[in-house]
Amino acid sequence: MCGVDFEWDAQKEAENLAKHRVGFELAQAAFSDPRRILLVDDTHSQSEPRYFCVGSIGERILTVRFTLRGGTVRIIGAGYWRKFKKLYEDQET
Repeated sequence: MCGVDFEWDAQKEAENLAKHRVGFELAQAAFSDPRRILLVDDTHSQSEPRYFCVGSIGERILTVRFTLRGGTVRIIGAGYWRKFKKLYEDQET
């Protein structure tokens, strides 16, 4: 996604790296996949809407949880979650 700014909390990224082994710098690449899927995250939306971006990074499918703040994508979490991998693989090509 050209021209899109990304941000995240450094502590949240450290927790994500420890738990899912995915840094948020890498997670940005999911947004560049032309076949990416964007979904509303109804389960975790609290005071602001949250979303998922499911996209391919190399040979793996990464899911990124994020919110939008102004024109900035704020990454909240990322991982290689099977549920969203199947959804991505099942989409029409």
